[in-house]
Amino acid sequence: MTLRHQIIALAVVPLVISILAITAFITWQSANLAKNSIDTFEQNMLKTKEAEILNLTNLALSAIQTIYDKAGADDEAAKQQVADILTSLDYGKDGYFFVYDYDGNNIVHPRQSFRHGHNWIDLTDPDGDKVIAELIATAKAGGGLHQYKWQKPSTGQIADKLSFVVSLDKWHWVVGTGVYLDDVFAQSAAANKVMRANIRRTFVIVALIAVPSVLVVFTTCMLLTFHERRMADSRLKELTQRVIDTQEEERTRLARELHDGISQTLLGVRYAMDLAGRKVRTNVDEAALTIERGVEALNGAIKEIRLLSHDLRPRVLDDLGLTAALEALCHHFAERTGIETKIDASGFAGTLKAEASTALYRVAQEAFNNVERHSGASKLSVKLWSDGGRARMTISDNGTGFDGARDNAPGGSGLGLRNMQERMAHFRGLLLINSSEAGTTLTAMMPRSANLAAGKQAEAA
Repeated sequence: MTLRHQIIALAVVPLVISILAITAFITWQSANLAKNSIDTFEQNMLKTKEAEILNLTNLALSAIQTIYDKAGADDEAAKQQVADILTSLDYGKDGYFFVYDYDGNNIVHPRQSFRHGHNWIDLTDPDGDKVIAELIATAKAGGGLHQYKWQKPSTGQIADKLSFVVSLDKWHWVVGTGVYLDDVFAQSAAANKVMRANIRRTFVIVALIAVPSVLVVFTTCMLLTFHERRMADSRLKELTQRVIDTQEEERTRLARELHDGISQTLLGVRYAMDLAGRKVRTNVDEAALTIERGVEALNGAIKEIRLLSHDLRPRVLDDLGLTAALEALCHHFAERTGIETKIDASGFAGTLKAEASTALYRVAQEAFNNVERHSGASKLSVKLWSDGGRARMTISDNGTGFDGARDNAPGGSGLGLRNMQERMAHFRGLLLINSSEAGTTLTAMMPRSANLAAGKQAEAA
């Protein structure tokens, strides 16, 4: 994976993961809230059903209470009268009362007449529940609710049923009624279906919001990345071309200096040596003078070589530091150009890194070249000091000045100024230029990060 793809992945993947996590949390929370609501609704419906069958049972008991209280334990006529009353107390297609004795024999069942007179104590529903035996046990225990599966008269299908039973102890009867719960469960299922539809709709809405958002962010990042990359490529090409141009200029200068200066001088030394040789062979008295002139010319060539070497990389910068290197630069500049040059480095702490010192030296070197070539100045001053642990350097001249906005514009002629600014920018420093008809002041400011570490400063001291 390339660096660009890694950056894109680091930008997009966390966003996608966050959106998926938020969507999953919202979905989970919505599902839980809906499930709790449906469970509460179902419990309320069941409680309503329980209250309903309890009221119906109380009504039935009220209807037979008088007959039951007056009858004896073996009063068959009263039993038949109560059975007829309970048979007639039906409500709706699936609402009826049933009666069993303690042995499991059916006495009343209006909707399933085939059960009358038969024993159903061993009847088991599809869940394995011994329905009649459980109903009898519940009634003997004082009455209560029991849920089981039973055939629904209106549909003929097996459905969940909730019954309430009480006992008539004097006759050993169990009286009860019940309601079917399939409508409750159907409403719960419908609510669950609506819930799932709502969750799906919520998920789709979140996706419709999240996906375009991710695409917008991704597209924006890509556009910004491509834009920045094009700008970086353009600046890199421009910088590369400037480096090449600078190298060519330096090579041209060195070639010119070697050809016009050192080469010509060495050629003169050769001719002088040849002439001296001929004079020695002919015993001419001027041979010694000719050799002296050749030695002088050779000394001049050696001096020029040293100057070129100093321009390329001054040894004094490595050996004695920035202050001594700038002093030597000012001395050679004044000697070569005749421009009055002064330097004040009394306030400099000397805590810069070697690379930062080199950058300031090159800035000064470039500024001196600009003064020599373009300013027409007669005076030049350099001040090097430290302010709050930050290195500062100011170079001022009394020349004609220049249009900094024009010369420093992209594609302009201020290649030297751009080089100085890039050297300072490498260390996160600043280069300020103030130019007018009265002269130019250049200020280079290094940050604290350009200084040596505390331990290395102590070693340097």
